[in-house]
Amino acid sequence: MKILNYEFKARMEDTKHIRAALKGLRARFIGEDYQRDTYFRVPSGRLKLREGKIENALIFYRRRNLGRARRSEVELVTLPEGNSLGEVLAAALGVRVVVAKRREIYFVGNVKIHLDRVRGLGRFVEVEAIGKSRVRRRKSSIKRNYEQARHFQKLFRVRRRDIVPQSYSDLILRKLNRRSNS
Repeated sequence: MKILNYEFKARMEDTKHIRAALKGLRARFIGEDYQRDTYFRVPSGRLKLREGKIENALIFYRRRNLGRARRSEVELVTLPEGNSLGEVLAAALGVRVVVAKRREIYFVGNVKIHLDRVRGLGRFVEVEAIGKSRVRRRKSSIKRNYEQARHFQKLFRVRRRDIVPQSYSDLILRKLNRRSNS
């Protein structure tokens, strides 16, 4: 499935105001998932295998690291739980890094909200305004998704300095490199 998202990720100290906003919006709570994202070595973009109880998928995406809501081109294949694809991909491509997290998943219409606790990194909120296949997208719907992401940034009181432009994989790799250079 090809998807074009507008998304942002931000560090989060306190979730009270975000939870209150989600309650006010009558957000649909999907559940809490303990996820393991294995990132593989690829020449461009990012390829990860997500393994959890709620979400299991092979995800390839391209996104610029920007300190604001940004466009993300995603190709996603849903997989059955307990598959062995990770072993094959690790043997063929090599593992770049593994990200372990506890994720609460909510939806408000086409907007997916994650409240994440990432092992070794801390707490984050992530918002994805999910569009349809990029092949069939109109400029008006692309603009709408961008505006939705910006709306949630304001609603959740996310300051520009709190936005994290990198992926969790980049943050973990940076942390590991600092340790090895110390």
